[in-house]
Amino acid sequence: MPGLYAWLRRHPRLADGALALLLTALGTGVHKLGAQALLNIPFVLGMVGPVVFRREHPVGAFTAVIIVGALQVLVGWPVSSDLSVLIMLYTLAAYRPRRISLWGLAICLLGAAVAMVRWHPAGVSDRLYAIGVDAAVFGAPVLLAWLLGDSARWRRVYYQSLEERARRLERERDAQAKVAASAERARIARELHDVVAHNVSVMVVQADGAAYALDSSPQRAADALAAISATGRRALAELRSLLGVLHNSATPDPPANPAPTLAPQPGIDELGELLEQARAAGRPVSFTVSGVPRPVPEGEALAVYRVVQESLTNIRKHAGPAVTAEVSIGYSDEGLVVRVTDDGAGAAAAPSAAAFGAASASGGTAARLAGAGQGLVGMRERIELYGGTVRSGPRAGGGYEVVAKLPLALEAA
Repeated sequence: MPGLYAWLRRHPRLADGALALLLTALGTGVHKLGAQALLNIPFVLGMVGPVVFRREHPVGAFTAVIIVGALQVLVGWPVSSDLSVLIMLYTLAAYRPRRISLWGLAICLLGAAVAMVRWHPAGVSDRLYAIGVDAAVFGAPVLLAWLLGDSARWRRVYYQSLEERARRLERERDAQAKVAASAERARIARELHDVVAHNVSVMVVQADGAAYALDSSPQRAADALAAISATGRRALAELRSLLGVLHNSATPDPPANPAPTLAPQPGIDELGELLEQARAAGRPVSFTVSGVPRPVPEGEALAVYRVVQESLTNIRKHAGPAVTAEVSIGYSDEGLVVRVTDDGAGAAAAPSAAAFGAASASGGTAARLAGAGQGLVGMRERIELYGGTVRSGPRAGGGYEVVAKLPLALEAA
């Protein structure tokens, strides 16, 4: 049965044609052959013909049936094909707005009253019973047809609104998925940049030192090569950890043999190892802490670590030789302040960083940071993700400075 209904919906013209043939058979087969039957045949054909086109042209088909029906009331007699009037009223109410179908209902009720007087004149003024029966026979089917058609129109509009809502929700879901994927790609790019750029820069400095000391001091060259090896292994370990996190987040179900627990992301407690790595590369770095140290959430702690890591990488790239750096962390009731300074030539060697500092200080958009490096942009995005700010640029007395502020609600000591 559902298959037949679906087939009829796909071929409405065939269904309406079959309905018209049925009405024609009913209209021409209820009378014996004679003058009256021959007179009714044109009315039958005129009333069932528009049924075939009722879905495509409901107003036009309804008008045609009403005109033929009015002529039949004046000169003919009722036949079974008069059911087409009810079908057309149903179609008008189902496929056109209510303001139009109400006019059709009024016309059909008026026509029913005229037909009642025309075809049953005797007893209309004398017998109330006859009036009630005729009103029920002529008027009730008209009201029922209009109510059914109006209900069908309301259901169709309701289902269409549900389908449109589903399509809109699907589009919104796809848009949110694209935004989430874009944000995830940006996060992965920041992580890879922070891991690769820092460790590779350390390896380059150590390799240059090893090449310089190869002839004069073989031991120092061996120490530099050992540092390169350790730094490379550390970079590979961080990359494996990052790729493992990505793999686990992309796998919906846990594997049968889960991998060992991955190491946590670095934070403030790991800054000592980061500074030792910079000192091993020949860069004097001092570290100070002011205020009372307090626990910092993992996300903010990772952001602090990456700020210090990126700042030391930029110092190594742009500050020049014989440069000292200072890293300080200040705890207060307002939050956490991270400051990384150096006394090198970073202001002249890295104009993009200065441009970034000016843009971030003035609250510029990403378009104004087109000249900033990937690392500085990632630094800003990390801190702003937690409601903080980053300011970077040349110092008044020479050198370069990066200041990041995080408005943390730090826990009690």
